[in-house]
Amino acid sequence: MTIRNPVEWGVDQFKHAALAFESAGRVGRRTRENLHSPAPAIRRITIADLGSILAKGYKDFAAFRVDVVFLCVIYPLVGLVLARLAFGYDLLPLLFPLASGFALVGPFAAIGINEMSRLREAGAAASWADAFGVVRSPSFGGIVVLGLLLMAIFLLWLVAAQTIYEVTLGPAPPASVSSFIDAVFTTDRGWVMILVGVGVGFLFALLVLAISVVSFPLLLDREVGVDTAVLTSIRALMVNPAPMAAWGLIVAGSLVIGSLPFLFGLIIVMPVLGHATWHLYRAVVAR
Repeated sequence: MTIRNPVEWGVDQFKHAALAFESAGRVGRRTRENLHSPAPAIRRITIADLGSILAKGYKDFAAFRVDVVFLCVIYPLVGLVLARLAFGYDLLPLLFPLASGFALVGPFAAIGINEMSRLREAGAAASWADAFGVVRSPSFGGIVVLGLLLMAIFLLWLVAAQTIYEVTLGPAPPASVSSFIDAVFTTDRGWVMILVGVGVGFLFALLVLAISVVSFPLLLDREVGVDTAVLTSIRALMVNPAPMAAWGLIVAGSLVIGSLPFLFGLIIVMPVLGHATWHLYRAVVAR
């Protein structure tokens, strides 16, 4: 076996990534053609099945250890940048909404990891560059459209969070970190903000779970319309309410744990959840 130096290896990986991007224009025009495509059947699963799904996700993570960690190091870095912006530009009240709301776009951000699991399942060799192979997906246009929808939901969540802050503690920005923490946790208005914010955030999270729990892997795997993918995801939630609720709690809890310390735990949590999402799709959506 020939061992290449890091420069040669890196050049080869970027060549693969460049080839993947070349096909983006060819697949984008299929979005409209695939609307109203036939919906696949949904299987019933149990909460116990989630253990097997997570185990498969971890096995994929172990198989891609270095590649996936390299790919996903961007997540905690982005989080730290968001935190710096919050402390530096009077956006402190939005620090938690930014960090928690980042999970709303997580299904879209994990699409490359889904692709790596798909390739491994098919028996093909894969590296981080193959994550960009999503642009060759027959439903890439639908992936982009649904990703933009999640971004819109994320922005709406930030608007809602800012409005809740202004109604309860605002509209003036906090004078300091300590005064903000004191206002949030030691005043009645602060607790009202927490309770209302958690309730509204739950509704946003439920919406994203309903429309995206299996839709991105489906768009990655088959030539279907974005409407079909979203409806299939909603049906998966309705057919399996308890397992999907448990899955949502697992994702939320894992992201909280992964945020400690300083979001670096997401280097492991994000790829494991991304790989597991592919196997959840395989378990729920019939071939």
